Amino acid sequence: MVKEISKLALAHATRSDKKNRIVQAAATVFAQKGYASATIADIAAKAKIGKGTVYEYFASKEDLFFAVFEWFKKQTEDAARVDIGALGGSVARRLEALSDSLMGMWQEIEDVFTLTMEFWAASSSSQMQDRFKANFRSTYQEFRKIVRSLIQEGIERGEFRGDINPEYTAAALVGTWDALFLQAWFEDDFDPVTIAREFLSIIIAGLSGRKP
Repeated sequence: MVKEISKLALAHATRSDKKNRIVQAAATVFAQKGYASATIADIAAKAKIGKGTVYEYFASKEDLFFAVFEWFKKQTEDAARVDIGALGGSVARRLEALSDSLMGMWQEIEDVFTLTMEFWAASSSSQMQDRFKANFRSTYQEFRKIVRSLIQEGIERGEFRGDINPEYTAAALVGTWDALFLQAWFEDDFDPVTIAREFLSIIIAGLSGRKP
């Protein structure tokens, strides 16, 4: 019985590993060729598996593309939660850690800028619009929630002024990180990490009611 359970667990792990390998190979291919030009054969070759194996895990190229989006989304959300959750101390310090984590993680993922452009393009296409728009919406809502809760904690602890609106402030911060990320895609020497730190120091000073 134990051996049978072990075999099942191993089979599940192997299947999960293979699925992850396909998703990561697809991320690279979609970034390099674009969604429209990429083929399942390209992705299978990148993952070093047969084309038919890809279809064992994903019914279509669209399903695989969406799986890549969900993988990217999870990478980003996990990085945010781990970094701010692992820190104690001030809310300001945790906001700084969150900013560094997001900017740094986006820079580390290969072809992340091109891949993100493909996601945004998909959200406006007639074929995939509803699916991607709904998930982009939930992604932004989740990040605003994380930032809003930190700002609310800062108010309750007396670190931040009590007359600020946590929801609006969170939306502005998330929008700024998004915009810095976009600018970095167009300029090779653009440094979103350093710029985000400088901007956040000004924002935190304003939230705290002190001069930067």
